[in-house]
Amino acid sequence: MSAETPGVPGPKKVVLGDANALYSRVLRDYLVYAIDEGAISIRWSAKILDEVVEHLVANRSTFTTESGARLVSLLNAAFPYAQVELTKSAQRRVRRLLLPDEDDRHVLVAAVAADAGVLCTDNIKHFPSQVMAEVGIEAMTADALLAHLVREFPTEMLAAHRRTVVSLAGATDESTIAALRRTNAASTADLMTALLGAI
Repeated sequence: MSAETPGVPGPKKVVLGDANALYSRVLRDYLVYAIDEGAISIRWSAKILDEVVEHLVANRSTFTTESGARLVSLLNAAFPYAQVELTKSAQRRVRRLLLPDEDDRHVLVAAVAADAGVLCTDNIKHFPSQVMAEVGIEAMTADALLAHLVREFPTEMLAAHRRTVVSLAGATDESTIAALRRTNAASTADLMTALLGAI
């Protein structure tokens, strides 16, 4: 991962990454390299990263709290502008909005604080369209977001794919596409397969 220029980037789409969009190594790499290639700019909060680490420690036998600390350190070092504070003004904006799961309120607060255009989450049902319309943010699954980026930025996302392949030990184009499918990113996998076949 290479560090993006500190400070708020220019006209790129600002994406707030929910924890569940960052659990998977292949999805996380695609997002990270999409940032490096200039397709998007990303934000997260300390609490979101804590949830990522908690999930990985609980669900992967080889992932430790030390691994989590390294991951968080790498992400924040590579993208020093990305971590947002849950500001009081953002909390006030979402205070009266009704969410299916109160545990997700901090994610919406972070998206508002980040002035994000997109909330990337695989818990779409937890962020109803009427709530998102109130704050002017679009909720998209990781697959929907990445598929959109492949369509809009094919050159950049092809580079992001190639960097993802290199970053995964022993990976190939085919195994990386298969990994996307296992994470329910079938649309992205189909589009990337077509893009690879076109070159």
